[in-house]
Amino acid sequence: MFVSDLYPNRVMGIDPGLTRCGFACIDAATPTKLRALTMGVIRTPPTTPLPQRLAMLRDELAALIAEYRPGVVAVERVFFQVNVRTAMSTGQASGLALAEAASAGCDVVQYTPTEVKSTVAGWGAAGKEAVQRMVQARLGLAVLPSPADAADAAALALCHLARAPMNASVARAAAGVRR
Repeated sequence: MFVSDLYPNRVMGIDPGLTRCGFACIDAATPTKLRALTMGVIRTPPTTPLPQRLAMLRDELAALIAEYRPGVVAVERVFFQVNVRTAMSTGQASGLALAEAASAGCDVVQYTPTEVKSTVAGWGAAGKEAVQRMVQARLGLAVLPSPADAADAAALALCHLARAPMNASVARAAAGVRR
């Protein structure tokens, strides 16, 4: 895939996890005309050895990126987790997502859960249901997006779409100051 083959207004969100990895791809014709192209969860069996699970996840992520050709992939930043084992597997899944997106020529961004919740639900400590309801409202979905991992991935994409114009303005201003 070449960068020119990507859709600049198409954002894929990835909520990384080894057992459940949420994904969503959103097309933004305009800032208010949004359409969910796909949303779901990649699952890997916990009884399968780690290298095979990682390979399964990588293959699925690569196929999704190749099929939907997003211009940007937004991945949840692994910020903090109490369970070290969960943090390790989430970190491994996150690394795969970041590498696959970069290899495909996508712009890659990361947001913390607090940034996503604050941007999408208006409160950084919003619960899963509040995020699901805002994703449902923003995308005009008839039903609440489920499971929560898929809704979280859609929220990541929505977060990027909301923050990208300001981020671009800040980058342009910073570049002008450096000259």
